[in-house]
Amino acid sequence: MENEFKNRVDLSGLTEKTQLVKAEIGKYIVGQHQLIDFLLIAILADGHVLIEGVPGVAKTLTAKLLAKAIDANFKRIQFTPDLMPSDIIGTAIFNSKTTDFEFKKGPLFANIVLTDEINRSPAKTQAALFEAMEERQITADGNTYKLEEPFMVLATQNPIEQEGTYRLPEAQLDRFLFKINVSYPSLEEEGTMLLNFHNNKHKIDIDVIKPVLTKKSIIELRAIVSNIIVEAHLIKYITQIVNSTRKNAGLFLGASPRASLAILNAAKANACLQNRDFVTPEDIKYVCFPVLRHRIMLTPEKEMEGVQVDTVIQQIIDKVEVPR
Repeated sequence: MENEFKNRVDLSGLTEKTQLVKAEIGKYIVGQHQLIDFLLIAILADGHVLIEGVPGVAKTLTAKLLAKAIDANFKRIQFTPDLMPSDIIGTAIFNSKTTDFEFKKGPLFANIVLTDEINRSPAKTQAALFEAMEERQITADGNTYKLEEPFMVLATQNPIEQEGTYRLPEAQLDRFLFKINVSYPSLEEEGTMLLNFHNNKHKIDIDVIKPVLTKKSIIELRAIVSNIIVEAHLIKYITQIVNSTRKNAGLFLGASPRASLAILNAAKANACLQNRDFVTPEDIKYVCFPVLRHRIMLTPEKEMEGVQVDTVIQQIIDKVEVPR
């Protein structure tokens, strides 16, 4: 009987490495388990992530710790209203020795790029980031430079402060695999955090975090995820959910076919984290919220009523029949 439940895809290495990453991040982060899970899913599914939350809920710190747990090139960019495209992609600099211009690469030439307060930069800079996210390449002075794999953008934004910010265009939002909403910690988690801070009495030392994943191992783990089994009726279930967003009376904008692909890839990655080589309806439901919440738009009437996007997503999931 034991052989019946044995995974057909070997997930032992993947499970071990993801648990080690969680342990490293857990050295400094109390709680935020869902945030960490979704970040790991995004890495396995080869997607970019938009992290939204009020200041002080460890958005940036968690992204930094995750990058540190990966032995890869990491860069952080603080987006500001005066940030120019050349500040992130690089610029040509005159070399007096060779009497020629040489291209000096910007911070986007990294494996993991943390863009803090992404909605503070103007359209031209967003367009440069947009190309890198979608095409995995950068164009400067007529030349195209391919970005090294893996390449992942972790972007943060503050949902409360709107002064001096720019709304991200829908086309760019659609390129993010997930939009993760980070909430306040629970009473117990915040108490543990204060106690840890009081006992340690020192600043956070990022160097304590040990690299667990390498660039090569990430590519290998993604190959494992691609082999996860998805039954035909679950493929249909995904398309029914996404199609329902386009017919919902409370939505002005439904999700694109890219959302269907995102749900499929994310559900496969989540199954791996659960040590399963097959996708279940629960995997699909779980990833629907971060996949859809930035891809759909409420009607003005629903916004006026104070309806939350996640509420509409839940209603859509509840109405679609779960395959058995």
